[in-house]
Amino acid sequence: MTPEELIKKVRKIEIRTKALSHQVFAGEYHSAFKGRGMAFSEVREYQWGDDVRNMDWNVTARMRAPYVKVFEEERELTVVLLVDISRSGLFGTQVKTKREQLAEIAATLAFSAILNNDKVGCILFSDRVEKFIPPAKGRTHFLRIVREILEYEPQHEGTDIGQALRFLTGAIKKKCTAFVLSDMLDVKADGTPRYEDALKVAVNRHDVSVIRVSDPRERTLPNVGLVNAKDAETGASRWVNTASASVRKAYEQWFRSTTAAADRLMLRYQVDHVDISTSEDYVRSLLSLFHRR
Repeated sequence: MTPEELIKKVRKIEIRTKALSHQVFAGEYHSAFKGRGMAFSEVREYQWGDDVRNMDWNVTARMRAPYVKVFEEERELTVVLLVDISRSGLFGTQVKTKREQLAEIAATLAFSAILNNDKVGCILFSDRVEKFIPPAKGRTHFLRIVREILEYEPQHEGTDIGQALRFLTGAIKKKCTAFVLSDMLDVKADGTPRYEDALKVAVNRHDVSVIRVSDPRERTLPNVGLVNAKDAETGASRWVNTASASVRKAYEQWFRSTTAAADRLMLRYQVDHVDISTSEDYVRSLLSLFHRR
């Protein structure tokens, strides 16, 4: 991408996300996330109607009476975008690649946060953390984040969501609102997510949401005969007979099972998440994520 093309693309994204953030997302974002960045204030005795999730079990055991933690809303939030820039993001059979869709969604979230006077940071990751942009405010900072997401050339090609989550936990000490933007295709041989342990730790320290972006062609194989398929991340290739109904069915079952395994994991740890395709406008899906909070 030439510098002129990059500037044009960044400007186009800025214009669209600025309009969306002002007209659609600003109020929704504030309603969904205000008060989610909470600072510990004190403990007091449990009162009828208190949220049992705020119980302080150590004090309760010591005092032999139920006590709860009291929090106060912070005046500003810290938002961190964990953006998957692995090579699988270059795939796209619609108007956009997955990485382009992720970039525009990330830009919309970043601009909404800036309008709300929140700090925004960004973690770009492949199978390791490629770049960390510490949280800050302002239009210049927003443009830097968009530019890096679009332009940055990863030094590594794989995907390791756990690495990014562990980096988040270590780098951001205060509770933040974190969005993981990825296709979430980071699985073991049996199709289960590799990042469970890291996610379990991260959700105990931060408010984590997942935005999973996929392309329609990833869900099903087209019947185009014998093709040589190459893994964008590992470089491994093999011949696949897409004319075989059993091969196409097995692939569809694999994709559904990996997606279902990730869904179960996010349900287990109460992680808000939404699926967005490269073939659709992300506005409605993003609003649904906000409304569920």
